[in-house]
Amino acid sequence: MKRALITGITGQDGSYLAELLLEKNYEVHGIVRRSAIEDPEHRMSRIRHLLPQLKIHAGSIESFASIFNVVREVEPDEVYHLAAQSFVAYSFEDEFSTLMTNINGTHHILAAIKQIIPSCRFYFAASSEMFGNAKPPQNENTNYQPRSAYGISKLTGYHLVRNYREAYGMFAVNGILFNHESPRRGFEFVTRKISSHAARIKLGLAKELKLGNLDARRDWGHSKDYVKAMWMMLQADSPEDYVIGTGESHSVREFVKTAFNYLGLDFQEFVTTDPQYYRPTEIYDLVADASKARKNLGWKYNCPFVDLVEEMVESDLAAFKK
Repeated sequence: MKRALITGITGQDGSYLAELLLEKNYEVHGIVRRSAIEDPEHRMSRIRHLLPQLKIHAGSIESFASIFNVVREVEPDEVYHLAAQSFVAYSFEDEFSTLMTNINGTHHILAAIKQIIPSCRFYFAASSEMFGNAKPPQNENTNYQPRSAYGISKLTGYHLVRNYREAYGMFAVNGILFNHESPRRGFEFVTRKISSHAARIKLGLAKELKLGNLDARRDWGHSKDYVKAMWMMLQADSPEDYVIGTGESHSVREFVKTAFNYLGLDFQEFVTTDPQYYRPTEIYDLVADASKARKNLGWKYNCPFVDLVEEMVESDLAAFKK
């Protein structure tokens, strides 16, 4: 039985990945903060249904000693490093904690694996934010132009992974994932903000939705399909980096319109723009060229944009009805 260790297991991707690995008969371990163990009802809500099947360890990616001890105890065959300060808007407010958490956390785990179990296969959650405003579509050969502390931190992690792979012969890969969503997305992200507010407005629990740039375009896919790509990368014969995305670009305005239309609402009656939600440095159009992943890994994307948006809205509608 293979043994996997997931950082960020309580998040959207971590929860779907844990489900996938359990289905594949893995022994699944997760690192969470001690505060999550003390308050599992709220802080581990996404994996509550899986807890009897998981092995949870208290730790922090910000502490090398903490990570070292968990890796030594688990001795995993595969590590999926998903934990990060991942809310881009917050990275403009606190650049220091974003850079320290994301860069040091990645370095800590790579160094621990190198010392304890160098044969372990390592996946790093890189990001399309590394591309900035590079001309779309973006692929593995596109030049990086990050426009936020978050994008910079992910690009640094990307280079750390490549360095450990090339210098020490480790099986370490970067998954350059474009925006991926689901009903488990955090409420602070614009997609979940849209789906939840649309549901609340439909039920009379809210009257308006304030957003930033409605014309920003992103390549939005479903997290369930993306965690499959993560797993596929670590099953390959050789370690390589991959771009993962749908190949389609949609604006925030399209996302809003689709969400409100599903509920029989005209979004223009409820949605306004507010300058405070604009980024200091905007990224205008991200769209993936995932042809390498399709060719080398056999990865396929399955969930149409409209289905993704409607699934999120329906889930929030059902939750708020309770």
